[in-house]
Amino acid sequence: MNIPRIMIAAAASGSGKTALTCALLEVLKRRGRHVAAGKCGPDYIDPLFHRQVLGVPSENLDLFFLEENQLRRQFVRHTASSEIALVEGVMGYYDGIGLQTTRGSSYDLSKTLETPVVLVVPCRGMAISVVAQIMGFLEFRKDHLIQGIIFNRISEMLYPRMKEMVETELQKLGYEIAVLGYLPEREEFALESRHLGLRLPEEIKGLKEQMHRAGEIIENTIDLEAFLALAKKVPEMRLVESKKERTAINEKERVRIGIARDAAFQFYYPDNLELLMELGCELLEFSPISDYRLPEGIQGLLLGGGYPELYAEALSKNEPMRRQIQKSIAAGMPCLAECGGFLYLQTTLEDLDGKNWPMVGALDGRGYRTSTLRRFGYVNLQGMADGRYLKKGECIRGHEFHYWDCTQNGEAVKAVKPDGKRSWNCICEEGNLFAGFPHLAYRSNPEFARRFVEMCMCKGHS
Repeated sequence: MNIPRIMIAAAASGSGKTALTCALLEVLKRRGRHVAAGKCGPDYIDPLFHRQVLGVPSENLDLFFLEENQLRRQFVRHTASSEIALVEGVMGYYDGIGLQTTRGSSYDLSKTLETPVVLVVPCRGMAISVVAQIMGFLEFRKDHLIQGIIFNRISEMLYPRMKEMVETELQKLGYEIAVLGYLPEREEFALESRHLGLRLPEEIKGLKEQMHRAGEIIENTIDLEAFLALAKKVPEMRLVESKKERTAINEKERVRIGIARDAAFQFYYPDNLELLMELGCELLEFSPISDYRLPEGIQGLLLGGGYPELYAEALSKNEPMRRQIQKSIAAGMPCLAECGGFLYLQTTLEDLDGKNWPMVGALDGRGYRTSTLRRFGYVNLQGMADGRYLKKGECIRGHEFHYWDCTQNGEAVKAVKPDGKRSWNCICEEGNLFAGFPHLAYRSNPEFARRFVEMCMCKGHS
């Protein structure tokens, strides 16, 4: 499998990776290309942006969650019907899961997927010093795959001279790397973090118009033919044969799972949902904000992450839904709840204005706002005892990112940072409920997902 593919990377966050990736996706779609997108790392927002604003299928590509061959297989599945794949990097090109490692970095992913890299380089306030910055990235790891450069925050007038200077200086140092174009300093390429939450439909409409204009601009500022030619210079993807994962538990009848999806609950890893479908699940979406009943005949519940704190009043006022979820969980319906879904299951939840609203009450805790990120980053989640989802000592991998906290975070699992230097207890496991702040990567322990599905088969509800 040798689908054309390319990665957009940079020296640091805030360099313009997302703006460039989105503008390129817009142009490729406009040209009638079947394009797939990917995001290095665990972040939900950029893939959600790709899907909701640009209508491009996008998945997380994460080398902490998956082993190299697992990730290659995920990439092949994801891009099978596409003509080209664009992968957006994370942080700086070499930044990995810890301060002193490149593991899980954009660099690590580009090597695993054997994907050429275009480095986005902001140039405002710089002249020949930009060569020193680029050289640092080219020399730091000799097996890098940086094969092109795109400037950001540079004027149309200055660009031709900067391009000539940089290419000439790199040639003197033995590097034949072309500058493929630039992004001018325009509002079309300004993507504020509040926008990336995609909280309001009118915001999404405005962003679609913004991306359309951004695509029109780069048609004239980036050498798209050279960019596409670089994406085609890839080897065939190397896949190591492995034991085939067991698929559907019940081939005759689908296991019906209710999945919360609306403005308050948006964060799901597509690869997790694909694994559940491989195991024989039918996923039925519902809105805890606007629907008054769960989907008919469901046997299990998924309550993903999102922004329940922004919609606490609306969630609270939908008492029929809250009551039905509480009764279903109390009656034994299997339920996986992550982060926002975990907060929704508490007794109360504090909103942005400091007001506490009644929630589902399946758990005896209170969700409250804090001033900083809480327990941010990757974790290995180890079972503390033989539970229904994890056995003692068994692990599943995950990631935490949340400003809200809870008075009852649970004790069923120990979360351990990848370097082993910090740990804490978490996860409420009560009956068939498994709920906590970590976002889980099911394929890091497929038996976890299988046990959930098997429990759902034993619990038919409506």
